Amino acid sequence: VQLQAFGGGLVQSGGSLRLSCETSGFSSDYYAISWFRQAPEKEREGVACIKGTDGRTSSADAVKGRFTISTDNAKNMVYLQMDSLKPEDTAVYSCAASIPVGVAGCSSPNAFLQVLYEDWGQGTLVTVSS
Repeated sequence: VQLQAFGGGLVQSGGSLRLSCETSGFSSDYYAISWFRQAPEKEREGVACIKGTDGRTSSADAVKGRFTISTDNAKNMVYLQMDSLKPEDTAVYSCAASIPVGVAGCSSPNAFLQVLYEDWGQGTLVTVSS
C-alpha cells in the first residue's frame, strides 16, 4: 500500500489550492482515506475523510464549508479542494488509509483516530500568507 500526497505550495489568504493523494497497492473499496495536517509546533489533526465504498465524507469543524474531499477511483486519486484559505491552514498535509475506518465509516467518532491508519504518505507543505 502506497500513498503520495502532492500539490502543496504558497497561496495568499482567501485563495484556493487542490491537493492530490495518489494511491496504489490496494482497493479503495475496503478503505477510508483521510487527510491530516500538522502545523508548526502543533499536534497532527484530522481534516477530512472519505469512505471508499460509498463516498460518504466528513470533515473537521475548522474546515467545514471551505475544504472538500473527493475521489476518482478510476485514477486511484483522492483530492482535497481547499477554498477560502486562512493563514492558520498553514501545515504539512498528509493522506492516510484505514481499513477500520473504512468499515466503521467517516462519521464514526474515531474517524480521525490516527492509530487506526495503517498506511501514510509523505506530506506536502501548504503555506498561506496573510
